[in-house]
Amino acid sequence: MTVRRERALLAGVVFVVLFAQVLLYPGVPQLVAALGQPSDIGAGTPFLAAEFAGVVLFAAVWGALSDSTGRRTPFIAAGALGGAVAYLVLVALLPVDPPFLAVLAVRFLQGAATGGAFSLAVTMLLDLPGGRGRNTGAAGIAIGLGTAMGAPVGGRLYDVDVRAPLLVTALLFAVAALLVLRVPDRAPSGARPSVLETFASVRRRPGLLVPYAFGLVDRTTAGFFALVGTFFFQTEFGLDPGQTGLLLGAFFAPFALLQYPFGVLSDRVGRTLPIAAGSLFFGLAVVGVGLSPNATVAAVVMVLVGAGGALCAPATLALVGDLAGVDDRGTAVGGFNIVGSLGFLLGIVAGGVLAEEFGYVAAFLVVGGAEMLLAVALLPALLGLEPDEGRAAFGSGEG
Repeated sequence: MTVRRERALLAGVVFVVLFAQVLLYPGVPQLVAALGQPSDIGAGTPFLAAEFAGVVLFAAVWGALSDSTGRRTPFIAAGALGGAVAYLVLVALLPVDPPFLAVLAVRFLQGAATGGAFSLAVTMLLDLPGGRGRNTGAAGIAIGLGTAMGAPVGGRLYDVDVRAPLLVTALLFAVAALLVLRVPDRAPSGARPSVLETFASVRRRPGLLVPYAFGLVDRTTAGFFALVGTFFFQTEFGLDPGQTGLLLGAFFAPFALLQYPFGVLSDRVGRTLPIAAGSLFFGLAVVGVGLSPNATVAAVVMVLVGAGGALCAPATLALVGDLAGVDDRGTAVGGFNIVGSLGFLLGIVAGGVLAEEFGYVAAFLVVGGAEMLLAVALLPALLGLEPDEGRAAFGSGEG
């Protein structure tokens, strides 16, 4: 199997995981109402947050297990199948008016399972030759296309039945488990560190804190849009779930399509410029969405949000791969996904609080401003991590 084919299959796994996950977002108010809760931001917040709490607690565990055993694919398949089962359990709970704590427990377990599948699929892309920016760009396209298509398709599925997104999601996770078993496992061979030794090796790489910080804030913005953005578009512009999905897609489409070329660009010019400039532009555009007077203007600005995110995202993940060691790459990527999930969780919780207490405009100003402030504050640290030997340090070769 060629490297290009491996890259395409792994990107397909990443696509399926993100597509399935985002299917739920446009109709979260309707889904929590079907589960017996008020269809407001107060119930939507824990419903989304529980999933990412599971990711936070288990992503690095999956990575460390993978690094210590020298295997990736069995863990990815197990995580994807676990996610499929969890979504089927939610379908079974819908007609019985379950305690909300039971729903949140299922969401937590689902996040623990699918977070591992996602993190290790991305790690397998970083294991490939051909340039880390190119490989993370492929991951970025998959992430972006999955989220871009998931939002509008999910909105239409909710129009059919509130159970439809859950059933489709379960099916797609089963497909992802089968897909990854076709990919050769390129996890580094040889003497393997223990799980504890792997965690210790990552802690000895303080430079990872820089891309982790950007990952935290970037995903905070994504979590903010998943909850606050959905309620903002529906309450301020009067959109239904299908229209909301299309508006979210205005962000995800450029976010997907531009990640591969921007990832390749970061192999050529280094990581600093795409990360710093992309974060500044990203934050500015987020503020613009909150100030939009109508849905048409918001859609245009959402395209700019997607372009800014596409510029910084693949370079940030590629920097993690640059800084990680061969034997602890899975753990390093797991750590990156942990801080990203913490950010997503923060975006949901803090965004919901800000919107309820101070209004939508204030919430958008805080989140977008934090993105811009980070880009300025961490620019010296980014420059300090840039290798003197230039783009050759970022991986080369055909694939």
